[in-house]
Amino acid sequence: MSRLSLSLAVGLVVAGHATARAEESVPRLYAGRPLNVLLVTGGCCHNYPFQSGQLTNWAAKRANVRFTVVHEGGQGTRGQIPLYDNPGWSKPYDVVVHNECFADTDDPSYIRRVVAGHRAGTPAVVVHCAMHTYRAATIDDWREFLGVTSRRHDHQSRYPVSIVAPTHPAMQGFQAPWTTQMDELYIVEKLWPKAVALATARSERDGSVHPVAWAHDFHGARVFGTTFGHSDATFADPAFLEMVTRGMLWASGKNDGAPASGKGAPRQPLAK
Repeated sequence: MSRLSLSLAVGLVVAGHATARAEESVPRLYAGRPLNVLLVTGGCCHNYPFQSGQLTNWAAKRANVRFTVVHEGGQGTRGQIPLYDNPGWSKPYDVVVHNECFADTDDPSYIRRVVAGHRAGTPAVVVHCAMHTYRAATIDDWREFLGVTSRRHDHQSRYPVSIVAPTHPAMQGFQAPWTTQMDELYIVEKLWPKAVALATARSERDGSVHPVAWAHDFHGARVFGTTFGHSDATFADPAFLEMVTRGMLWASGKNDGAPASGKGAPRQPLAK
């Protein structure tokens, strides 16, 4: 990990715990041993420093977590992160959050090194452009890991979301109905056989319905995914941050103590 990434990780953890202390009245979803979370981010098209700060602060408020943030690979569509050169890159972590955007990276050996960490059993959360990362690759290893295949997206809009699995631990925090902040709807070509849709949204262009959140079994490793997460507004939305945090806890198997009814979960702000 670069020195810049290490400094970012330490700063975000400190900020997150400060937020948690300031809002002790909010019930925690998980208060067991600290959950070691790796957040991998970088690439094109998004405000990753802001997104990383929002997610780590929110998750630290809601659960006992320790984040390591690796922000590497540049700002383009083609990049490789040195972290993955280590065959045991995922072993120190209870769960890995992928928020990368490298659509044109297509090296099969590199992609398989990334996937191998999860094939070995490390759970994951995959967010937004992770679904278009390695889009140019001819192999399907990454897509099988994600649980979805997507190569394009519709325009930005405020999309009404249908929660199709309200009892799933990742979805229990919602105060329905939920309409996103300005975000992109990813066109999902394929939901892989061991993936289950948890929420869907409808295309404003052709009326087709696509999964926007799902749970996946990748060779025994749990994967939670969402195609939303493009804009700063989305990463400022408590409903989105709560969903990703609960998805992270579900993936890692550390969602004990989560209120069955979603009681205590902050409400989504009213639409402006």
